[in-house]
Amino acid sequence: MPQWPGDSPFDIARDSDMSNGDHENVSRISLGVHTGTHMDAPLHFLADGMPMDTLPIDAVVGPARVIEIEDTESIKPAELYPHDIEGGERILFKTVNSSRAWKTDEFYEDFVYISKEAAAFLVERKISTVGVDYLSVGGFRKDGPETHQALLGAGIWIIEGLNLSEVAGGHYDLICLPLRLSGAEGSPARAILKGIAV
Repeated sequence: MPQWPGDSPFDIARDSDMSNGDHENVSRISLGVHTGTHMDAPLHFLADGMPMDTLPIDAVVGPARVIEIEDTESIKPAELYPHDIEGGERILFKTVNSSRAWKTDEFYEDFVYISKEAAAFLVERKISTVGVDYLSVGGFRKDGPETHQALLGAGIWIIEGLNLSEVAGGHYDLICLPLRLSGAEGSPARAILKGIAV
């Protein structure tokens, strides 16, 4: 699993271990809240933004659409126009990230991201939630803060780190459940797509 440079590394260790004579196995984990599949709350890039525990459940449970993106640099408005994106939709983007990013621990700096222009387009369309198949909606070198601020500032909830390698474009039912961390700007999440693409 790749990890954003500088984030706290994932670690799991046993505090009690039956193989050492303990009565039970008890593990602990340590990780940053933006590890693997996770969600960003508005507080992530907005000083007065809402924290993770204010997430409305309907932002992450219900119909969702996976849109396949051909551009290998970034998601741009020109590629979104034909999809007739409507208000309230949950949109998940599948890019070339899905075919290469989840087979290695190596972090790809040149992952496909949502350009600030595409973020403005999604804000204009008033979608509910957006998901991407790498660790950030914004680029590593370009449009990082700008894309986050545009989306989160408009009340669009963000899912990052989706593995869509086995998913075709189409309509699904999304269930994405982050931990309800009080006051946190993000949270690890388990995301599931149900249904058959149409």
